[in-house]
Amino acid sequence: MPSRNSVPLLALCLIASVGIPAISHAKNENHDNHLSNKQKSIIPIAAFTANGDTAKLKSALVHGLENGMTINEIKEVIVQMYAYAGFPRSLTGLDTFLAILEDRKGRGIRDEIGKDATPLPAGASIRDLGTAVQTRIVGRPVRGPVYEFAPIIDTFLKEHLFGDIFGRDVLDLQERELATVAALASLPAEPQLRSHLNVCMNVGLTEPQMRAFVSILDAEVGKDEAERSERLLDAVVQSRQQAK
Repeated sequence: MPSRNSVPLLALCLIASVGIPAISHAKNENHDNHLSNKQKSIIPIAAFTANGDTAKLKSALVHGLENGMTINEIKEVIVQMYAYAGFPRSLTGLDTFLAILEDRKGRGIRDEIGKDATPLPAGASIRDLGTAVQTRIVGRPVRGPVYEFAPIIDTFLKEHLFGDIFGRDVLDLQERELATVAALASLPAEPQLRSHLNVCMNVGLTEPQMRAFVSILDAEVGKDEAERSERLLDAVVQSRQQAK
């Protein structure tokens, strides 16, 4: 079982051997203006899991399967949502997905299970892995008054969100961030949404791809979610241009 207090050297070895979940640069080399079918499918699945709209979630789950997402990839999106919307929404999403799979199986439809997460080496430090993931996607070590005010939230973020969840390689970092911003747009949670729109671009998603994200929200999730995301994305793009 991974240790939460191992030496940093072990984390460095872990990152080198197992690796932080990939940033999909190769995927974007020839398609940097578009989202993949899987990326597109993740957005409504995450949004409707987070906001609890099970009727629309059912449709999004079926479309995800038909667009080539595996069972494990979809489960991973739904499980990740508990970090943003809580266990009740995540568990409801899993129940909804299970019912869909049982119905499809009864009709002779075989959906691909897909790969499971790569196990971490025995003794690996979840905290060091989570810290490395967080630093990589934010672009710098994360510190601030809120973490001094409530140090336990820093522990939970590093060890659990970025270690236990983001450290699982069923989804890559771009896919996880698209799921995150879809959830935050649907809650809504504007300060965190703006932060993670910036993180999306840190992990290699381009401005055209993020504009496509907004378009999918507009077409499939809701006008308010799309307008909110577009306004904050405009601010993020402007800030990044000024920082160059």
